[in-house]
Amino acid sequence: MSENPFSLHRKIILVTGASSGIGRETAIQCSKMGAKVIATGRNANRLNETLEALEGNGHQSIIADLISELSIIVDLLPVLDGVVHSAGIISISPFIHLQEEELQNIMNVNFFSPVLLTQKLIKNKKINKNSSIVFVSSLAGNVVASKGNSAYSASKSAVSGIVKVLALELASRHVRVNSIMPGMVKTELMNSFLDTLTPEQLADDEKKYPLGYGMPHDVANAAIYLLSDASRWITGTSLILDGGFSLQ
Repeated sequence: MSENPFSLHRKIILVTGASSGIGRETAIQCSKMGAKVIATGRNANRLNETLEALEGNGHQSIIADLISELSIIVDLLPVLDGVVHSAGIISISPFIHLQEEELQNIMNVNFFSPVLLTQKLIKNKKINKNSSIVFVSSLAGNVVASKGNSAYSASKSAVSGIVKVLALELASRHVRVNSIMPGMVKTELMNSFLDTLTPEQLADDEKKYPLGYGMPHDVANAAIYLLSDASRWITGTSLILDGGFSLQ
């Protein structure tokens, strides 16, 4: 029987933001595909819950803050075959009321942390040849806009932009770099926003998605594809996952 190109068997995958939402589901699904997963996050209890949900053996968790403890994280890591940058935050604020501290915080978590972590991994030779780096961006980055979402959109636009440059610069090392751009996904992060809507507003909003809102496993499966050898000829892309939202 030929080998499954979508398998992650024998691959070591780092997943950031693995204590909840898309990161947690990505870590779980990667383990089901045979990967050894290294899960990072700031919440020890929730990260342990993720670790317990992983299938197979040899997994590891690292409790750390990506902003202030990058060097510590890199020192603890083995050589990796894949990275999924899933850690992120969102804050809704009209642009005129946006505070510098709020903007800086969102840029630190959503942009600077994953980019600087990637740089340190490369400098410290922690990325194998034929590896894959996946950034979780957003439809709100380059495709659509919504009022009050300027800081988040800016951070995700920056991610989508730098992916193309990294893909070019790392191609000689056979390291692929791509991003995923989800629309509305039902995670703990987004539920806090959805909870502010009335049932009527919620129903009207979901109608904008021909296939309905997404779930964390939808994004996780896309990440698995980009991590696997099935996507060995894909780099520098931004994969839209939005249930048809952007078609209208």
